[in-house]
Amino acid sequence: MDYAAGVGLLWNSLLIKVVPFLFVLTIIVFFHELGHFIIGRLCGIRVLVFSVGFGPELAGFNDRHGTRWKLCAIPLGGYVKFLGDENAASMPDANALERMSEADRSEAFPAKSVGKRAATVAAGPIANFILAAAIFAGTAYFSGLVVGDPVVAEVQAGSPAEAAGFRPGDRVISADGNEIDYFGDLQRYVSVRADTPIRMTVERDGKPLDLTVTPRETTQADGFGNDYRTAVIGLVASNDGSSFRVHYLGPLESLRYGVAQSWFVVARTVDFIGEMFAGKQDTKQIGGFVSIAQISSQVATLGFAPLLNLAALLSISIGLLNLLPIPVLDGGHLLFYAFEAARGRPLSERVQEIGFRIGLALVALLMVFALWNDISRLT
Repeated sequence: MDYAAGVGLLWNSLLIKVVPFLFVLTIIVFFHELGHFIIGRLCGIRVLVFSVGFGPELAGFNDRHGTRWKLCAIPLGGYVKFLGDENAASMPDANALERMSEADRSEAFPAKSVGKRAATVAAGPIANFILAAAIFAGTAYFSGLVVGDPVVAEVQAGSPAEAAGFRPGDRVISADGNEIDYFGDLQRYVSVRADTPIRMTVERDGKPLDLTVTPRETTQADGFGNDYRTAVIGLVASNDGSSFRVHYLGPLESLRYGVAQSWFVVARTVDFIGEMFAGKQDTKQIGGFVSIAQISSQVATLGFAPLLNLAALLSISIGLLNLLPIPVLDGGHLLFYAFEAARGRPLSERVQEIGFRIGLALVALLMVFALWNDISRLT
C-alpha cells in the first residue's frame, strides 16, 4: 500500500468513525445547553458564555446581549456560564456577587430566587427529553414505521410460549389488558418483563383465548454483533414480508408516538439503573465515548433516520444522567436547591464545595469505569 492510499484509508476511517459520533454528541449537547440558556434568559439571568466543547476556542461570536457563543477544540460536552458563576460547573461566587453593581446583581444567577435557579438548571435535561420526543415524532412522520400484524408464524420449541400453549396462527389481541396492534408492540411489552407472568388474550379460530406466559431473559446480538440482554417468549412473526408494511402517521399521531416512545425509553432506563444497583444487571453494559462512537458509526451505515433515533436514545440517557443527585451534575444542583428551599437559606459554601469535589470524583470514576468497559470490549 502506497503512502497516498494509506492516508486515504485513514481519512475515510476517521470520517466513518468520528463524524457520526460528533454529529450525535453535538446536537445532544447543543440542545441540553440551549434549555439552560432559554430558561435562564427568560428568568432574567445574563448569559456570559454558550460553549459547545471544552478547551481552546476554535470559532465564536458575540450576540447583541453580550453572550459569547463558541465552538471549542474538545467536543466532549459543553456548558452555559451565567453571570455570577465561579466556573463552568456553576459554583456560586459570593465574593464576586458582593462586588457587583446593583444592575449586574439583578442579572446574576446566584441572586435569583431558588425557583428560577432550579427551573434554569432543570431545563437542560428537560430539553434532552423534548429533543428525543421531537426526533421520534419526526422520523415516524417522515419515514413511517415498519409494522407487522401480531400474528404468530412459529412457536419456538422449548420456549415459554410453547409451555403457555401458543400455536402458529394465533393473533395476539392484548397483554395484561393493554391492546396489541402490531407485533412490535408485543416485543416491546415482553422485552422488559423477564420472569414476570403476562396474561395474554389471543384470537384462535375466531374465538378469544386467555394464556399466561412468563418471559425468559436471554442475551442476543444485534446486526453489528453487539450483545444485549432482553426478555423473550419464543414467538416468531412471518418473515415472508406479507404481514409487514410501512405505516405513516399524521402530525398528532406522530407527536403521540414520539412522547410515548420517549417515555418507554425513560422508564426502561430507570428500570435498568435500579436493576443494576440491585445486582440484576451486568455493569459491563455501561459504555462511554468509545462505545458511543462505535455504535454511531455502525448505525450511520443504516441511514440518517436511524442515526437520528440513536441521538434520541442517547439524549434521554444524558438527560437522566444529568438528573442524578450528584454535585456538578444538574441533579446535584437541584438537590442543593431543595435543601435551600427547605431550610430557607442555602447550604454553606464549604458544604457545597465539598459536595462538588465528591461529585467530581464520582463522575470521574464513572467515566474511567465506562472507558474500562469500552477497552474491554475492544480487546
